[in-house]
Amino acid sequence: MRVTLTKKDSQTGKESCNLLTVKALMERIQSPTKADRSNLERYRQAVPLLHGMRAGNEYADRLPLVCPALEYAADGQEVKRYNGIVLLETDGLTGGGEAEQVKAQARLLPQTVAALTGADGRSVKILTAFSLPDGTLPQARSLYGPFHAHAYRLAVACYQALLPFPVTLKEPLPETRFRLSMDEETYYNPQATPFCMEQPQVFPGEMTFAESRKRKENPLARLEPGTDTRLSMQRLYEAALSRAIDATDEWKRGNDLRPLLVKLAEECFRADIPEEETVCQTLMHYPDADEFVLRTLIHTLYKECRGTRRSAGLTPEQIMLLRTEEFMERRFEFRLNTVTEEVEYRRRDSIHFHFRPADRRARNSIAMDALKEGIAVWDRDVDRYLGSDRIPAYNPVEDYLWSTGKWDGRDRIRELADCVPCAEREQWRTFFRRWFLGMVAHWRGMDRQHGNSTVPLLVGAQGCRKSTFCRILLPPELRFAYADSLDFRSKRDAELALGRFLLVNLDEFDQIGDRQQGFLKHLLQKPAVKVRKPYAASIEEIRRYASFIATSNHTDLLKDPSGSRRFICIEVTGTIRTDIRIDYRQLYAQAMQALSKGERYWMDDTDEAALTQANRRFEQQTPVEVALCSMLQPAPSDNEGEELTLIEIAERLNARSKTLKLKLTAGVVSNLGKLMQKYKFTYRRTNRGKLYRVIHI
Repeated sequence: MRVTLTKKDSQTGKESCNLLTVKALMERIQSPTKADRSNLERYRQAVPLLHGMRAGNEYADRLPLVCPALEYAADGQEVKRYNGIVLLETDGLTGGGEAEQVKAQARLLPQTVAALTGADGRSVKILTAFSLPDGTLPQARSLYGPFHAHAYRLAVACYQALLPFPVTLKEPLPETRFRLSMDEETYYNPQATPFCMEQPQVFPGEMTFAESRKRKENPLARLEPGTDTRLSMQRLYEAALSRAIDATDEWKRGNDLRPLLVKLAEECFRADIPEEETVCQTLMHYPDADEFVLRTLIHTLYKECRGTRRSAGLTPEQIMLLRTEEFMERRFEFRLNTVTEEVEYRRRDSIHFHFRPADRRARNSIAMDALKEGIAVWDRDVDRYLGSDRIPAYNPVEDYLWSTGKWDGRDRIRELADCVPCAEREQWRTFFRRWFLGMVAHWRGMDRQHGNSTVPLLVGAQGCRKSTFCRILLPPELRFAYADSLDFRSKRDAELALGRFLLVNLDEFDQIGDRQQGFLKHLLQKPAVKVRKPYAASIEEIRRYASFIATSNHTDLLKDPSGSRRFICIEVTGTIRTDIRIDYRQLYAQAMQALSKGERYWMDDTDEAALTQANRRFEQQTPVEVALCSMLQPAPSDNEGEELTLIEIAERLNARSKTLKLKLTAGVVSNLGKLMQKYKFTYRRTNRGKLYRVIHI
């Protein structure tokens, strides 16, 4: 494990990087060089004078910066390795005495790698280690970024309980650095035991839906591991009902239900059965009971068992807010779908399994249910609650990908590609796998600088199930984010679709007009969408999820004269097999494992050259292009042929063709220049413009 030291040249401003082992770094801190010692001493003398000032110090600026979490390449730009070291800082100390107290407490934890006094002499830097449960560390930026952020949060919670002074909270970035210090009493533990932490799915922020489920986890889920929660609920309720009937003397069906409900509510409360589940189960057992009376009675009994909250000193508005929150959490389960940006809900009972959008109809029903319980809420109160951070965030894409499990070793991606009959089988399998990995990588946000600009284009006769194949690429859990059309007339809606959909099928690709080709190219390479939403005051960046696939019935469909490197054109020679059983979890588990091992998911120059060559037969030749290829060809050397401008070439084509009459407009000349570039005509720049060397055929 090595850390990175960077130092900026005072004259040129360039940074140079050096790599040191942690042991060598500690030795340098305990025995600094003469120059470092001189700069540190002068810096520490100036620290009292710098208190409250934002200006730097020339002696501090001469000290190298240490990045303990990352090992950089020599250029200081590329990250070679993530070390799993988290840096904690305690600033604002009065001097060495308090610094020694902090170091003494930090060394109590076996996870502490090092604890040392900071360069200013009034702070302590604590280095602590983290790893995954298998002892490894994530190495992709999209993985170690969230890992480091969650590790920082955990480290603060663990060390803050021990330290006599508060931890200085900073943004948890792996790139965080500190100035090289001098401390003869540095604590260093080369055998530190790292904290073990599962790979998080997202950066810490607002509580995710998975975290909220864990926080509110019902003890029934732990009662019988592997048993369905609904069955466990029923078993617990049946047992509670049996005890309640035994405790109610001489009660039988048809008698007044209230005496039984008193005992039943007590037994269900003791068994940790949620109130809403008790209501639903009782209604199923006694369908003739009045739901309003039954619900009110059970709610009152649960409040008595739980203990009534004192409302002394609270305003009516505060009491109403507390009652509304209690009602929402008791009756419903909410989550914010971060892909669709819609709030979804389901009722907390054993008969509602699926989440549905909390649309206007659902919100009105929620408000009416609250009014029925005597909670005087307005529509705006429900909207305010559902639009607040009380609703945990839920990303269905990341939730699905991280739940796929371990790959069993079977190559399901190429098997899926084999469902498409074609002549270029091996090339199709290779490029389809790379495109599929690229789609999953962009779902995970592994590359925020580029979009997945490659598009498989299935060309075949009608009825060969091209569109069906595109649809079954997504698992059923994610098909809500599949689109089979895109309205290019509304550029705003088309751009918003990049963040709303996971896979967009450009069905009947040949119907996209010439004027829309440029905008399509823009969409394919766009990494994110910046837009001002309705009623918003600022421009917001929306993360892109969408990848593209396309279908067509015609072979002459590529119209861009500058090239076709973005398309994987494949001619379907038969009927695509879509009636197969796809193990989606293993399919995407294979993609997740391939990406975690660093497999390339983008097209390099060799791939793009192969695609351009393979797509030649799918390119649409205009009359101008046909005339150009039949009359002129590139000169093999600078001594052969003649040099012509684009206007002269257009005049020659008009003169030799009986039907082709080119108008010398700017658009025609520009398009002709693209064709000359496409067919590798060489040119040189002169005062007359570009002169192309050609030979007449």
